[in-house]
Amino acid sequence: MLEHDAVFTLGTAADESHIINAGQIPVIQTDRGGEVTYHGPGQLVIYFLIDIKEIKLGPKALVQKLQELISSILGHYDIESSFIEGAPGVYVDDKKIASIGLRISQGKTYHGISINVDMDLTPFSFINPCGYEGLEVTQIKNYDSNVKMKDVESIAQQEISKIFE
Repeated sequence: MLEHDAVFTLGTAADESHIINAGQIPVIQTDRGGEVTYHGPGQLVIYFLIDIKEIKLGPKALVQKLQELISSILGHYDIESSFIEGAPGVYVDDKKIASIGLRISQGKTYHGISINVDMDLTPFSFINPCGYEGLEVTQIKNYDSNVKMKDVESIAQQEISKIFE
């Protein structure tokens, strides 16, 4: 679990035209799936290194478990979330609050999820998040002004233990 410095990352399916104006924010090509996203201070990033063959979990089931994990974390803040078929991530009021970007190689996962906790959301307006023009983003702070990153990390650890017993 960590917070990144400000960075735009491009997944393997990324179209650079979805970067409207990177400004001073670095753009990094990654080997995760997906399109372009932003990572920065105030966003919790969780990397998963899982042998999905060993735990007999397919890629779609893994994404579903990660969506459930995020939803359960948000539930601690009384935030109702939803999923959109074909658009991995978690949404609140049709705004993206968390992203999923994975790479699976030889049955092992890399990369993970990001949850917007208490951050400057402005850089998301410099891109088409996840390749969707006009996609709005939100964060836990918009629903609970007292949210603290340490608390979200602690809740995430508890929920990871439950979901990946």
